[in-house]
Amino acid sequence: MYPEEIVIPMKEELTDNGFTELLSPTDVESQLSKEGTTLVMINSVCGCSAGTARPGVLLAAANAAKKPDFLTTSFAGFDVDAIKALRQHLMPYPPSSPAIALFKNGQLVHFIERHQIEGRSAQMIAQNLIGAFEQYCN
Repeated sequence: MYPEEIVIPMKEELTDNGFTELLSPTDVESQLSKEGTTLVMINSVCGCSAGTARPGVLLAAANAAKKPDFLTTSFAGFDVDAIKALRQHLMPYPPSSPAIALFKNGQLVHFIERHQIEGRSAQMIAQNLIGAFEQYCN
């Protein structure tokens, strides 16, 4: 598990911008049982999370015409039990962090894995997400 002093500023980059944390399996199950669309940013300490994933998610959330009903986040390697519960909903995809998932009425409808984040700009990730929002969000 990562030290709190390293993780907290990375969490705050999202929570200070309207994302709700999923900290436990109960949080995950409660959130994914809600009607509507839920974006989940699986946060991470890696460079691609800081350089492109978090900025890309924030760009998409700020600039999309259609947006998810809920913006949420959980931190891999820190919110361990929540991530374990979340990954059950991401099957058959292997564990990936960072990663970005869009659920509609509890069903996974769009997923961006780490290998689709690495080497891509924040703007490319934002455009990918905005396209998914257009398709799945009201």
